[in-house]
Amino acid sequence: MVMDVHGRDLRYFVAVAEELHFTRAAERLFVSQPALSKQIRALERQLGAPLFDRDRKGVALTAVGAALLPYAQRVLAEWERAWAAVGDARAAQASTLVVGMSTSPGRGGLLPAVRSRFTATHPETILRLRQVGWADPTAGLADGTSDLAYVWLPLPDQERYEVLVVAEEPRLVALPDGHRLAARDTVDFADLLGEPFLALPAAAGPLRDYWLAADSRAGRPALIGAEVASTEETYEALVAGLGVVLVAAGNAPLITLGGVTTRPVRGIAPSRFALAWPRATTDPLTRGYADACRHARAARA
Repeated sequence: MVMDVHGRDLRYFVAVAEELHFTRAAERLFVSQPALSKQIRALERQLGAPLFDRDRKGVALTAVGAALLPYAQRVLAEWERAWAAVGDARAAQASTLVVGMSTSPGRGGLLPAVRSRFTATHPETILRLRQVGWADPTAGLADGTSDLAYVWLPLPDQERYEVLVVAEEPRLVALPDGHRLAARDTVDFADLLGEPFLALPAAAGPLRDYWLAADSRAGRPALIGAEVASTEETYEALVAGLGVVLVAAGNAPLITLGGVTTRPVRGIAPSRFALAWPRATTDPLTRGYADACRHARAARA
């Protein structure tokens, strides 16, 4: 027959067993000595055997008490660890998760779908979306100001991160309406090699080369017409005729606001948009958001 014993009873027993003195144990527990003695007697009645020998010389464990002590200590230690784990979980649920982005991940309702799944399992967590300039292609991952981020691949030091590709989109070329190639239905990348390009800041590293399609130039350097660090700067530079630029199909509506057109490009690979997070993280919220994104992506497939 299994008996239900309160954790308080075990704490009282362990305190007396370790102190072998009721008054010192009572002081340690911040209770009165009579209340402690009463509780120990109640536990002994429940167990059906004395736990302590009490006489004028002092207090000593009985054989039953000695048998119980190591188990009671382990139970209390495990409960302390369990309580700490509960505290960590509650703190995590009540904390803030920062999701960086340099491009909106709207794409077919992905962002609200991920948010819905994540908040269903982490209702007390505050999700904060953080817009990061194009000079940081990691959208805050590199300096730790974002816990996860929606980014374009490739990333600098990509081996540091886990990535989940959420969209693959053709790269289009954006041109001023009056450009000589704007009348074509499709543009061969070879026809763009002599064109000035709008480029990301040099700090963007491999992502700058990617949007210049450096791997498709056969070693021929790109001619840079201007550097741009935002959608607004890109649009203004296009309208001003400073160059052409490759864009993901999902971002084309952001810059075709009047005076700019986009055309499909032959001869270059599609773009890859991904959720990324530090590979070494053990943060349950970060992992939880990544799982929510994985499931939302699978549901859309």
